[in-house]
Amino acid sequence: MEAIQSNTSDVRIQNHFFSDMGVMLGRSMRHIFRSVDTIFTVTITPIAMMLLFVYVFGGAIQTGTANYVNYLVPGILLIAIASGISYTAYRLFTDVQKGIIERFRSMPIAPSTMLWGHVLTSMVSNGLSVVVIMLVAMLMGFRSSAGILSWLAVIGILSLFTLALTWVAVIPGLTAKSIDGATAFSYPLIFLPFISSAFVPTKSMPFVVRVFAENQPVTAIVESIRALLSGQPVSNTLWVALAWCVGILVVAYIFAMRAYRKRA
Repeated sequence: MEAIQSNTSDVRIQNHFFSDMGVMLGRSMRHIFRSVDTIFTVTITPIAMMLLFVYVFGGAIQTGTANYVNYLVPGILLIAIASGISYTAYRLFTDVQKGIIERFRSMPIAPSTMLWGHVLTSMVSNGLSVVVIMLVAMLMGFRSSAGILSWLAVIGILSLFTLALTWVAVIPGLTAKSIDGATAFSYPLIFLPFISSAFVPTKSMPFVVRVFAENQPVTAIVESIRALLSGQPVSNTLWVALAWCVGILVVAYIFAMRAYRKRA
């Protein structure tokens, strides 16, 4: 009898996975709408950085392009996303400290839907931040000759990058001992674009720095997005960028689910 009840409960959970995930997404989104300032906080620093580099340093940086803001935008978008995911770790850490995870685990819902609620909320909030930054970039003179397929490819890369980093954020959100510990992981991610081709071409860097810059994920992702937005051929760089994103996503998801099961 207990086995039958257990199987019935499992079937119910599987059948209601997406509806449960929708409820969790709605819960997390309400937190976002109650503190919209978090979205503006995430966008202010990248926008200020974009203004600084375009109007102060732009004239001294040789990139081989006529419009430096076009060169700069992909890296700024990645910095905004890396900054935004820290709020996912913060919100998840808060749920852990308040015992929300244990409370949801005691209910007949799919166990992973709580995590997916936070992850999808990160996708939405970071998407809004990207839109705001793109609007500001257009006011600063950003122009693109990309077609609809290229724009869809850019959206896909940014979404995959956000998804991968969000699952990275889930790990400290579940395992950190303090709020500072939960959010500190994002600092190296924010700094990583500075040692890439996001701001200057890698050929201007010292040899050791150039080797690192040319073989880290941000450079491949930035150059893929830059090529797509400018209507240039992407070649193998796109596949390298996708491989980095998928690899990070798979590894982060495995460790995040392991941390979740251990915490629950």
